[in-house]
Amino acid sequence: MGKIIKVDFPQKNKKTKKILPDIYQLKISLLGTDPVVWRRVQVPGSFSLAKLHTVIQLSMGWDDSHMHQFIIGKEMYGQPSAEDDWGGTKVFDERKTKLGDLQAKIRKKFIYEYDFGDSWQHEVKVEKVIAAKETILKHPILLAGERACPPEDVGGIPGYEEFLAALKNPEDEENAELLEWYGEEYDPDHVAMEAINKLLKKLR
Repeated sequence: MGKIIKVDFPQKNKKTKKILPDIYQLKISLLGTDPVVWRRVQVPGSFSLAKLHTVIQLSMGWDDSHMHQFIIGKEMYGQPSAEDDWGGTKVFDERKTKLGDLQAKIRKKFIYEYDFGDSWQHEVKVEKVIAAKETILKHPILLAGERACPPEDVGGIPGYEEFLAALKNPEDEENAELLEWYGEEYDPDHVAMEAINKLLKKLR
């Protein structure tokens, strides 16, 4: 009788090891503001630019009520439409583009623009990329930040500066009208860190 040789074939049901994404630490600065309105966040590299848009909106305190785009190098990312094609402008789909896939193109920083009317331009600087083996990040985290973002539809940087001046002299008739337009209390120095992180925790 011949010798029986036992062969261990790989089991099909055996779970493969999941590759974890690197973590991107980003500093988001609202250009034109002085003192600068900024946030520091950590985001999984597996996040699409569409999800990064949500992270920026929540971290800054915007209402996501206007259009936006990412400008990375010479390329634009957003949600392509027929109008973009007719205008000859190539817009890459942010929903199909992961942050980690753009590492070579991003280099050190890129631009995120929100509200094409007020043109709020944010510089997004890649401070560091943390290898997944060092730590695991299941959702975005707001690490630090300074100053509240401007009110929506305030009129860009000039309107924001006018609004801040009105806060210092609310008794003036014109200033009172501007503050009445806003309709609620505004603290330019406040960043709701805890509330923002609760919202970011829901993003996966």
